[in-house]
Amino acid sequence: MKPWYRQLWPWLVISGPGAVLVAGAITMWLAFSGADGLVAEDYYKQGLAINRQLAREEAARAQGIGASVELSGERIRVQLSGAAPEALFVHLAHATRAGHDVRLRLTRDASGAYEAPLEALPKGRWHIVIEDPRGTWRITREA
Repeated sequence: MKPWYRQLWPWLVISGPGAVLVAGAITMWLAFSGADGLVAEDYYKQGLAINRQLAREEAARAQGIGASVELSGERIRVQLSGAAPEALFVHLAHATRAGHDVRLRLTRDASGAYEAPLEALPKGRWHIVIEDPRGTWRITREA
């Protein structure tokens, strides 16, 4: 008779719990390796600020301010209509990863468009917020 470690059945019985331990370790590593970007630390304050943000978006609509956004590999370009501030602030927020968010200051070029250099963005859905320097209006877009 063969010793137990040369038999098939003990290894089949051990492989089930062994696979569960490996899968649990991988799951724990995935859970702890990345931050949860969906939950804001100051969610209550952000909730209170929603009305102010909506009022700023309504101010942009009332003034007839619109924007088109072009994201190329190395630059961001915003064509603004209805207003011409000296600069714009643009916040690019990744839909699921807060660590990739970018805030830029765009200056106006000779053609009247606003441009700034931009590092390559990871693939995914982006929420774009365009604001004037005084903070009186804002426009939101998706890319």
